[in-house]
Amino acid sequence: QGSLQNMLQLLYVAVLWFHLFPSLLCGNLLCFYRPLMEKEKWFEFIVTECPPHELCFKADGRYGNYSALSARGCMAEKDCIRVHGSHFKGTVYTMSYTCCDWPYCNSCPGISATSLSISVTFMTAALMAGNW
Repeated sequence: QGSLQNMLQLLYVAVLWFHLFPSLLCGNLLCFYRPLMEKEKWFEFIVTECPPHELCFKADGRYGNYSALSARGCMAEKDCIRVHGSHFKGTVYTMSYTCCDWPYCNSCPGISATSLSISVTFMTAALMAGNW
């Protein structure tokens, strides 16, 4: 049990380091870029450096219940919570955005900043309570 606790403590330190290190360097956030396009079309992500005070985002464009479009890049934090209509090839899609604030966090399709933050919070609470 002691080695598991040591491993979890190292994981906790690694997560904090990975999350805080870019801000300590005062550098701009690095994110992946993908232009707005159909989800099923393949596109190799491009690394982009966000302007100061912008976050990485993943966008999902829906037509009714069908998720048809996606995009990735940088945007101002105040725009992250917006949902709006967007015209694409003559059709109006409802665009929603998920933002995150650590390098390359918009890479995986299945993980969001919120879900990772919740996981880290629960892991931290368990470590501090000594339940692991």
